[in-house]
Amino acid sequence: QVQLVESGGGLVQAGGSLSLSCAASGSTFRLIARGWYRQVPGDERELVARITRDGRTDYADSVKGRFTISSDNAKNMLYLRMNSLKPEDSAVYYCHGVEVTTRVNDYWGQGTQVTVSA
Repeated sequence: QVQLVESGGGLVQAGGSLSLSCAASGSTFRLIARGWYRQVPGDERELVARITRDGRTDYADSVKGRFTISSDNAKNMLYLRMNSLKPEDSAVYYCHGVEVTTRVNDYWGQGTQVTVSA
C-alpha cells in the first residue's frame, strides 16, 4: 500500500506561480511512475505530468513549457512547479502513483485545489 498526501494549492492571479508537493509513504519502492492529474467538476480527470522511476517525464500539451515535474526519490517526494498560470489551470490537482505487481495498482492523494483568477 502507498499513501499520497498533497500540499501547496491555493489562489493565485493569472501569470503567477505555484508549487505543489506530494509526500509518499508505504511501499513506495514498488512505484514505477508518479504524476499529477487534475479535474474540474463535470470533466474527466486528466494527466498533467508524470515522471517514471528512471526520470523520464511526460507533459500534457496544455502545460508544456510552463509546468515542471520533479521528484526526490530519497525523500519520497514529488513536486510540480507551475509557472505562467492561466484561469483554465484551475482544478483540483491529484498526486498519483502506479505500481505493477500481479496487477496494476493506482494510488491517489486526496487532492488540492488550485484556483487561478483572471
